[in-house]
Amino acid sequence: MKNWLLRTLNRLVPAETVSAHCDGPCGVYDPCSARVAAEAVLSMTKKLLALEPPAAGDKAAMAAYHNTFSRYTAIKEEQAHLCKTELLVLWTDFFKPQHLEQFPDLHETFWNAAKLCSACKYDVDLEKAEQLMATVEKIHHMFWKAKNREVAWYTAS
Repeated sequence: MKNWLLRTLNRLVPAETVSAHCDGPCGVYDPCSARVAAEAVLSMTKKLLALEPPAAGDKAAMAAYHNTFSRYTAIKEEQAHLCKTELLVLWTDFFKPQHLEQFPDLHETFWNAAKLCSACKYDVDLEKAEQLMATVEKIHHMFWKAKNREVAWYTAS
């Protein structure tokens, strides 16, 4: 009954077709937030690898070590997820089919970036964190070239 009513209503008063590139067509995109998140992933990975466990028997030092390790891990995973989210928004909302002509490896680049975000969440792997930074840098250059602008790549490190 409900479907019939909706079909009838749609025939009587058809809805106007609209289109937008995102849920709120603001037109404001920038890969800088993905860069900052990727830098945080790299930073936390380096900090995790540099942590030295304390000598056995020192409960307070062991508790502090585990607390610090947990915090760094939580930040790394949160920032990797944020980086993936920011990249997916660029991929699905900013880039259009005509950009595939300009960047034939666009889909593969974003696919690899998303997979690297997941890998950085899963592991404490400096090589993967550095690959993520390099891939985000590549996306940065693709984005600004698509907008016919040149914006310098900046890293805090």
